[in-house]
Parts: sequence; C-alpha cells; structure tokens
Amino acid sequence: MIDFDALEAANAPLNAFSDFDPTAAFGEGPLAGLAIGVKANIAVAGMPWHAGLAAFETRLAERDADTVALLRQAGAAIVGVLNMEEAALGAKTDNPHFGPVHNPHRIGFSPGGSSGGSGAAVAAGLVDAALGTDTMGSIRIPAAHCGVYGFKPATASVSQEGLEPADLTLDAIGPLARDLDTLERVARVISGFGDDPLEDPGATLVEHGVAVHPEVASAFDAALAALGEAPVKVALSHPQSRIRFAGFIGVAREMAAHLSGIATSERLAKLLAYGPRRSLADWAEDRDVLARTRDEVRSVVEEHGFLILPTVPNPPFPHSEPEPAAQADFTCLANIAGLPALSFPAGWTADGLPIGVQIVAPAGAETGLFALTRHLDDTLRAYRPPSQGV
Repeated sequence: MIDFDALEAANAPLNAFSDFDPTAAFGEGPLAGLAIGVKANIAVAGMPWHAGLAAFETRLAERDADTVALLRQAGAAIVGVLNMEEAALGAKTDNPHFGPVHNPHRIGFSPGGSSGGSGAAVAAGLVDAALGTDTMGSIRIPAAHCGVYGFKPATASVSQEGLEPADLTLDAIGPLARDLDTLERVARVISGFGDDPLEDPGATLVEHGVAVHPEVASAFDAALAALGEAPVKVALSHPQSRIRFAGFIGVAREMAAHLSGIATSERLAKLLAYGPRRSLADWAEDRDVLARTRDEVRSVVEEHGFLILPTVPNPPFPHSEPEPAAQADFTCLANIAGLPALSFPAGWTADGLPIGVQIVAPAGAETGLFALTRHLDDTLRAYRPPSQGV
C-alpha cells in the first residue's frame, strides 16, 4: 500500500514530483514491491507527459512507453511523474514552468539535470528507483549531485518508444537508485545486458581543457586507488569542452526542428537558436568532432576494457548561481559513443555534498560494468542518505 499523503508531504520541499498517480499498485514479478517514478518526458498512460514544457502541461499519455510497460509487467508500481529541466536541455533543473527541484542533501542547491526530479526523488527515498533520460549526461549528472547510482544503457539496448526526444542519436532511458542491486534489477528489465567481464586496469582520460574541482579530483583519485592498479592514461584528439559543444549543437538542431512552433521559455529559445544558426561549414566540423570522438572512445574501451573518469567536474551548486558550462564535459562521451555508463557515489566535499565517479564500458559488458562498480562501491563505501530530513 502506497501512502500518497506521506509522499506528497515529503515531496513538498523538493518539488521532485510534478504529478502523482493515486491508483498506482504493486504487481507480481521480479520488481514486485518497488515504487518507481518516471521522468515527465517518458509516457505513462493517463498521466501528464509534459517534458517540462508549459505547452504540453495538459497533454496526457495515451499509453505507456515501452520501458514503463516493462516495469509494470515486472510488478513495479508507477507512482507518478517527475519534474525535469524544460525539454531536457540543461543540467540544473530550475524549470520556469514547474519550479525548481531541490537537492535533498541541501535545500536551495541544484540536484543536477536534466533528470533532476528523478535524482532528488531517489535520494530522498520517495521512491525505490526512478527512470530518467540521458542525452549528454542527464541521468549520471543528477546521480552524482544527489549521491545515488545512475545507469545509462547503451543507446541501442533500450527502447526509445514513448520518449519525447532530445536527440535520438544520443538519448537513452535508464534508472537511478540508492543501491546497485536495485539499479541492476531495474536496468535488466528495461534494457539489454551482456555478460562480458571488465578487466583492470582500464583507462582514464588526461584532463583536456576541463577544470576539475579539487574535491572532485580527490574523490576520483580515491576511486583510482580502489582499482588496485593504475589505469592507462589516454587523450582524445579534441578537448572535452569542444566535444561537448559539438554535441550540444547537434541536440539544439534536433530539438529546434522537433519543437518548431512550440512556445518555450526565453532561456530555452536562446539555447535552441544556437543549432539552426550554426553555419553549414561549422556544423560539418562539429559532425567530424563527434564522429572522431565516437571512434576514439569506442577504441579506448575495446583496447583497455573500460574508461573511468569523474562524473561531473564540479560539486553540487546553489540554484542562485549560474549553471557551470562544463557539467557534461565527461558524461557526453558515453552518449556520443553509444556505450553503457554507470555513475556511483565516490566521495564528499568537506561541507557534506556528494561527488560521483563514472565507468564507461563496451556494449555487451553490462554485467561486467556492474561487477566492477560493485567492487569499487564496496571499497569506497561512499553512499550515504541525506543527513537532514526533508
């Protein structure tokens, strides 16, 4: 039995959910007993499917997205729809139409984005797991900022049916949870899993144009030490900031076409305008950057087994501050390469805010990815719930 009065009270200071489904009930199957929230750009039958856009506020989904249907068939209860960044473009989740989502570890701070409601709801214990979407890092960034676990499946391994798209060449629906076992149970239901192992020592990027906060760097060093053997250092041809910008231009071009004629906030309209006004010559160069990065990242994980790197170069930040531009500099690589990636809690700032590290693996090595992450998680033991009640 789900206590929706208690859920609404716990949600009030966070604004993680935008809508609840009071008819939600548990079924039978491998996910029986799990309460799950779903990001508002993923269709849940009979529920608002607004994708963070005011223009879609009253749109109701006619049927479940494939991923949601699989969760129901496995016995999970879909308890409601989660707040998110407008149209899933951004990594702060201060939605101009549905309000900001607050980080359960510190009210007034961003939970990351664009799946900010998913990260906050999971971290606060409002649900056992949540679905988010990840185009340039939008599952893993809130997982890191909220101190939970987030998995981006390989692009080709999970259905996009029922997703309000950002860029279908990069988009992936995936879960967030407070522990790896729950994360893996949900991930196996909605996405394809391969059983290839991952071998140490793997590889890590030489920081190329990314300013990493000292406390993030310290947590990352601890994760490297937990591997037991230093990974090989590799460098990509282009700085991460250039790669992230090329990815952003591609997303902006796709979204500008998809949302043509749809009313948006001034902020989103400005972001979308970057894509169409990019010259054909510059866009051709952007595509070359993306293609080269895709090939290089795939080559790295094929040669070395996996790639380990910080999830986000900065710790969580207040909503009163501008969103750091570099938040997706590391996470975008897995999307561009179409590979599975998992973010896990790896440390804390001196003032008690979570820090995440991520592993990118070859497609087909999902079981190995979870096994390696479980080893690091058992060694670091960095997960902890919010210290204050919300």
